[in-house]
Amino acid sequence: MVIKMEGDRQILEETGVDEYASAVRAALETRAPAIPHTRTEPDSGGVDAQEYSASYHSAASHLSACCHGGAKMAVLAYSLGKREINQYFSIKNAKLLSLAAVILLTVFHTVSRYYGGGDTCEWLLSSGRYLGGNVWQPYGCMMHRYKGSEVKTCLAEKRVAFVGDSRIRQLFYSFIQIINPALKEDGKKHENIPFEDKSSSVNVDFLWYAEVNNSLKERLVSWTEGPSVKPDILIIGAATWSIKLRGGSSEALQQYRANLTAISSSLERLAEYGEVYWVLQDPVHEEGLSESRKMITNEQLELYNEAALDVLNSSKKNGKGRVRFLGALRQAAMETISQSADGLHLPESTRNVGAMILLNAVCNRVLRPVDGSCCQSLPAPSLLQKLTACVFLGSALVLLVLHVLGHNRHPKSRPPPSDVESGEEKKPAVSGALSHMAPFQAVCKMGLIMAYFYLCDRADVFMKEQKFYTHSTFFIPLIYMFVLGVFYSENSKEAKFLNREQTDEWKGWMQLVILIYHISGASAFIPVYMHVRVLVAAYLFQTGYGHFSFFWLKGDFGLYRVCQVLFRLNFLVIVLCLVMDRPYQFYYFVPLVTFWFVVIYATMASWPQILQKKANGSGMWHMGILVKLLGLLLFICFFAYSQGLFESIFSVWPISKLFELNGSIHEWWFRWKLDRFAIIHGMLFAFVYLVLQKCQVLSEGKGEPLFSIRISNVLLFISVVSFTTYSIWASSCRNKTECNEMHPYISVLQILAFVLIRNIPGYARSLYSSFFAWFGKISLELFICQYHIWLAADTKGILVLIPGSPSLNIIVSTFIFVCVAHEISLITNDLAQVAIPKDWGALLKRLLAAGVFVLALLVFRSDEGLRRAGKTD
Repeated sequence: MVIKMEGDRQILEETGVDEYASAVRAALETRAPAIPHTRTEPDSGGVDAQEYSASYHSAASHLSACCHGGAKMAVLAYSLGKREINQYFSIKNAKLLSLAAVILLTVFHTVSRYYGGGDTCEWLLSSGRYLGGNVWQPYGCMMHRYKGSEVKTCLAEKRVAFVGDSRIRQLFYSFIQIINPALKEDGKKHENIPFEDKSSSVNVDFLWYAEVNNSLKERLVSWTEGPSVKPDILIIGAATWSIKLRGGSSEALQQYRANLTAISSSLERLAEYGEVYWVLQDPVHEEGLSESRKMITNEQLELYNEAALDVLNSSKKNGKGRVRFLGALRQAAMETISQSADGLHLPESTRNVGAMILLNAVCNRVLRPVDGSCCQSLPAPSLLQKLTACVFLGSALVLLVLHVLGHNRHPKSRPPPSDVESGEEKKPAVSGALSHMAPFQAVCKMGLIMAYFYLCDRADVFMKEQKFYTHSTFFIPLIYMFVLGVFYSENSKEAKFLNREQTDEWKGWMQLVILIYHISGASAFIPVYMHVRVLVAAYLFQTGYGHFSFFWLKGDFGLYRVCQVLFRLNFLVIVLCLVMDRPYQFYYFVPLVTFWFVVIYATMASWPQILQKKANGSGMWHMGILVKLLGLLLFICFFAYSQGLFESIFSVWPISKLFELNGSIHEWWFRWKLDRFAIIHGMLFAFVYLVLQKCQVLSEGKGEPLFSIRISNVLLFISVVSFTTYSIWASSCRNKTECNEMHPYISVLQILAFVLIRNIPGYARSLYSSFFAWFGKISLELFICQYHIWLAADTKGILVLIPGSPSLNIIVSTFIFVCVAHEISLITNDLAQVAIPKDWGALLKRLLAAGVFVLALLVFRSDEGLRRAGKTD
């Protein structure tokens, strides 16, 4: 530890806090005498004026030394605090702790589901909470928001019956208004109301039965024993009229219980044919009730609900014949009934929640929406997933055999992973080949990690909840994050423009912002959405900048480096495609970066290969590289304005299997077009910078501004204005479509403004945040891993490891997620050394094998897709 202070620097470097304090006290005692308590006149035989003056100045020096020493102590405590944190909370200890947490949480959730009931349908129908506004969150699962077209598909040629009083009629209208939003309540009361959608043959009827009595019993019997067409779905409930007509008497409650007993067998028989939902009574706002309804109290309604639960549960069966209870609507109404116009009927927003709950209970298992995990069983593993599991198990078996045979020599220290996004590489800390067991150990670790991925997002072990955006859920974590980033600020090893520490820091804080953006659902807020779009463009800008710099300076166009980059970019995604049964384009950022790396390589490696060494000999070669960049720009513009040609090229098999999502190339077109100029901006910026650096125009010493004072100030002023102007424009966007059209042309202004503000002042280049830089080194893994072990339901929801405590859940899941991402980066690095040999012949053989594997995989997925489509038809 080195602290740059004059005087006691050696003491600070070699002693701890106690030793330093003792040294300061000793120094102070030798520097100044004690301060006199009283001033003595010169002629009284005391201290003379000269001695007094010396004592006075010594006292001042003593105070100054104390203050100076206190500042040093504060700096020392700050540095020692960081060192202690890093010592006791190492990444190794963190990974062990996260492994223990995963095991405990898996056991806890498995036992809870087995003994406590893991039926997400029960969770949906029985409990939940408001996230805010009118957004309802069922306990432990996600509720899809259905549209009219989806409801028509789900209920095609089915009959739905709502049976009950005016409250059930309200629920009926909320239900059919999802199918036909233009439909309005027609004011009919105390009569039946039919509804039919002829395009889908959906029939939804409301039948007026205000009480549970013989009339209702006869209707149910006619469905179960008579010729009447049975409803496929029955929603039924009533109680308020029984309370009102009989003044809330105990005799009325007893009669209600007896009548429920009389219809229970009919309800069970209907439940064997279709689905039956008994709607528990919602609370009332007693102060808002009219005089004729004052006897309908919440106490009375609770008694009637208890009677319904007791009677209909007494003969409850598993599976068919089971009458389900809709109690979540009652729970939602408790928070909103005070907004009721008459104290009895629910506000429209709450009724809509009830209708959406019913649709999720009925349709989720039919349509299987990704963001509707309630009432939906997960599909069985595909053949490809089973084969992948066999590969991991086979590696574990080989590892065990090697261990038994004594091949247990530990591998040498792992070299740090290469920075494949920026094109820079770190040299291995220790050279030497890995042991024979190392690849199998890496594959086994990957298998265990993939098992956790599968449990999180493809199994019914952990819970999932939907996102809900508020400004606090996005900006408060953002503030915490930047405070931590400042706390871990360090001196850079070098002060070069966009030095390694700085680019790692840049990637790190951008990735953390994107993670917070995703988990908070901030895409709903357009200003945040547009700024995050700039961050994605900045990643691509760095890709262009880094790879251009590498090729321009080193001229290494060898196959080995290309394969290393492609492997590190794509290894995790390919494994996830196999384990999680998702297409390559689902992880859109990796295909995007891979595509642009290939484009950069083709641009720089094509004839004539122009390098800095060649350009130094003749200035004409600088024009040559600019011509290449101009050709790349024309290529981008040509495809950007020829969507038909673009889609026709990428729709050709087998390319289509790499870039299609849900059978369409549209998502790839959108992602490609949105940041199409970011790469060439990065390449051009790298070219200009490297030329200026070679011409010694820049001052890159520590503490020195990049340009002269005047030019630096002008550029800083322009950068701040540009940065602010973009933010104002992004905050005034009316819709995403308009802003996305402008984004490719103006995002570079925000990126360049940030780069200049961060690099022109010398002191800014001399500092970096080691906190952000650490995350920047695993930014690719963080971006990919979030899909399944931090978020859930393919990023549509949030993984719930700690139910009932959202804040604690985020802390625990984030801790595990970061540890997993870091370990995957090391595993990828280990396997890259084995999979990509430096020997030319061996590398060609590996490439041929990889090509055959990918081709076979694409063929297999095509056949599997056709089989699935056939089953669906």
